[in-house]
Amino acid sequence: MATTQSARAAPAGRFSPSARIAVGIAAGAALGLFVGERTSVLRIAADAYIKLLQMTVLPYVTVSIVGGLGSLDAAQARVVGKRVGLILALLWALALSAVMLFPLTFPRNQNASFFSTTLLQEREPFDFLNLYIPTNPFYSLANNVVPAVVLFSIIVGVALIGVPKKAMLLDVLATIGRAVSKATGFVVALTPLGVFAIAAVVAGTLSVDELQRMEVYLVGYIGVSLLLSLWILPGLVAALTPVPYRALISRTRDALVTAFMTTSLFAVLPLLTEQAKALMRDYADVDAEQEAATDVILPASFNFPHTGKLLSLSFVLFAGWFAGAPVPFHEYPRLAATGLLVMFGSVNAAVPFLLDLLRIPADTFQLFVTSGIVNARFGALLAAVHTLAIAVLGTCAVVGRLAFNGRKLFRFACVTVLLTAGVVGGMRALLQTRLNRPYDKDVLLTGMRLLRAPGNGRTFRRGERVPPMPVVTTSVLDRVRESGVLRVGYFDDSLPYAFFNSRGELVGFDVEMAFELARDLGVRPDLVPINRSVLDTGLDASACDLVMSGVAITADRSMHVQFSASYLDETVAFVVPDHQMTAFSDWSNVRAMGHLRLGVPRASYFVKKIHEELNDVEIVPFDRIDEMFVPHVPPVDAIVVTAERGSAYTLLHPEYSVAVPKPRPFKVPLAYVIAGRDPAMVSMVDTWIELKRKDDTIAELFAHWILGLDAEPKRPRWSIIDNVLRRSP
Repeated sequence: MATTQSARAAPAGRFSPSARIAVGIAAGAALGLFVGERTSVLRIAADAYIKLLQMTVLPYVTVSIVGGLGSLDAAQARVVGKRVGLILALLWALALSAVMLFPLTFPRNQNASFFSTTLLQEREPFDFLNLYIPTNPFYSLANNVVPAVVLFSIIVGVALIGVPKKAMLLDVLATIGRAVSKATGFVVALTPLGVFAIAAVVAGTLSVDELQRMEVYLVGYIGVSLLLSLWILPGLVAALTPVPYRALISRTRDALVTAFMTTSLFAVLPLLTEQAKALMRDYADVDAEQEAATDVILPASFNFPHTGKLLSLSFVLFAGWFAGAPVPFHEYPRLAATGLLVMFGSVNAAVPFLLDLLRIPADTFQLFVTSGIVNARFGALLAAVHTLAIAVLGTCAVVGRLAFNGRKLFRFACVTVLLTAGVVGGMRALLQTRLNRPYDKDVLLTGMRLLRAPGNGRTFRRGERVPPMPVVTTSVLDRVRESGVLRVGYFDDSLPYAFFNSRGELVGFDVEMAFELARDLGVRPDLVPINRSVLDTGLDASACDLVMSGVAITADRSMHVQFSASYLDETVAFVVPDHQMTAFSDWSNVRAMGHLRLGVPRASYFVKKIHEELNDVEIVPFDRIDEMFVPHVPPVDAIVVTAERGSAYTLLHPEYSVAVPKPRPFKVPLAYVIAGRDPAMVSMVDTWIELKRKDDTIAELFAHWILGLDAEPKRPRWSIIDNVLRRSP
């Protein structure tokens, strides 16, 4: 009977934790590919698993650091700080060297983007005091302010070094640490189920388009992160310590896979600590007393940037290439030094700062957020390997187990050089032959179509004969009602409010609004071209009923035409060559440039505002924005437009970027021009604008035409059940 039970139990016993995790990943990925976006229902389970893993991390960090430091004497503490600091500096040097290899893989490219509200946001200053000094340690614990928790723990641990009769407290801390570690083990037992849910959600919801947009950076990041994770860092540990490479990888693979799937380094901290101690007991003859160094080194390392975090600096080099403003080689030392400093804070705050510092368009930061969908996993894997390396190398350095074997170091260096050359060369060949695509954002813009059907309206082009309108007898509004026709004037150079797409259709924000107004009034819309001179001479009712074409309200124009209520606000900005974006993003920098030659719309309001801000400036007035993108002699330094429409023009001219000068960016309201200053028409249009604001029509059209959301029709996520079994297109 016992033999039969053992035989039945044997198959289950053959599955190691790593094998069960692998099965969970494979099963989740298969489910995601099979049912597609339907796996989003598992997101709750995936998030719950990650939160369970993170639940015990900060208590573990606090107890480990306080207990580990408290068990040392003053001499031991000095040794830990000095020797581990050198190890950390070595790992930083390797990470920064890897970052500098990225440009070797980039093909030629150009890019631009629609308007983004991030252009208007002030850069948040780094608050190092709140990040590192815990005025309220309990607040830091509750809000996951890890550096502050670590600093608090270090201070308490150092204070405990000189406290007499501390043995009882150290025993309590050790007991708490074991209990927290055991609690983590209970959660880790759920890892196969947790990674199943995570893999299913990722495989089922990750957009293929998102991957295609970022494939150049993704290929480079994945290749370099795997090189560091699977060879350089563990190979360095094997070359300098008695711990073999194979043992380091095989003994910690469960923790590394979990870090990869959960994208959380904190979640696997207890696992990494225990495995690091076990490796040093088995291969470096480290006793229980010497293991106390690990309890200090590993949690304290969270106070410093890890290799995975520093590898994010590679995005700055990628963004420069992507925007057509590559970072010059002589700027690499500044990127490395500044990047190391700012990475002590949040990555999402550090990257925009570095983009601004190196004069790279800020709109590329959106790509960094997108890349995190994939790169976060490889970054978490690299962070876990870095943490393991600092634990093993640091502990061996403290207890005197480092071994400088010339033969091992030479072999490690040779293999590293060959593998690095192979990885970088392979990625370069792959990207140059397959992933180098021509710029197509201009096609995306000119291919945009109306969100709603235009109905039975007519569109007249410049030069076509436009039938005369009935004479106004009572009011313009009465004429619209009686004729059943709403005649709307447009400026054909008013991108993105009114322009002709590649199909020859008149489209844009205000074209949609014109059709919406006609639909609400129950009349037919006729759209006719109007000359901009009407803004200076007045809009006669014989030309049209109103102009809807992104017209900015100015004091001088209001003397000649009747405006409706404002329906949108735009922000005055500069359109400049890519490398000048940062310089024109601050008024003080612009003033410091001295004499400037600026293209400015032919309106006294804009000319006056520019003269108020800048003294030494030469104004080049223009009627149409597109005429400013042709060469001028002498050339203009910048074009004054609004950020919203300037972003649209940079899609057609990707060598330019939009810069919103700060502080005090000033707004310009947009409104519709009413023919004949007709009060009834003004009242009706004002009321209608308020209705369109309340029912979110204006917000919806702004998102589509200005922000570019859904500029391309969104296709359902590919899945086997929809695209293979049901044979959907």
